[in-house]
Amino acid sequence: MAPKHHATPLSGGDRKALAKELGRARAMTTILAAQSAEVRTKGEALIRTADKLLCESWNERMWADGGPMDPSPTVDQAINGGYAWLEIECSRCKTKRDVDLAALRHPPSTFVHDLASRLRCSKCARAGRRPAATLLQLSQRARHPDPEA
Repeated sequence: MAPKHHATPLSGGDRKALAKELGRARAMTTILAAQSAEVRTKGEALIRTADKLLCESWNERMWADGGPMDPSPTVDQAINGGYAWLEIECSRCKTKRDVDLAALRHPPSTFVHDLASRLRCSKCARAGRRPAATLLQLSQRARHPDPEA
């Protein structure tokens, strides 16, 4: 975008007044940009805290009531809140493993409880079976080593 052109006044007093106002406007843009960045940082921190609390709330409901609770945080909210791992258990062989939510090929707006029908036990898959996984909880780090590694 081209800079705005201000016609230069003919009189000296008007030129000085214009220069003074342009200086104030430039100083004000710097101040407003700094305030905007500060408020944006605070807002992002509040959103991160809200996402973390949502994940903790969902984990507590999962523990208390069992089963995939609806509503659950989205994959994006879980990752933003610091809960990048989903602990699952095979409904057949009871093997527990952790799934990295960032590595999933699902839209970030997918709800965590919707993943229950999509995740399968890799150990049972090699035996020719495809039982669904049971969701246990969201966690901040992997707790169970990958049996395939």
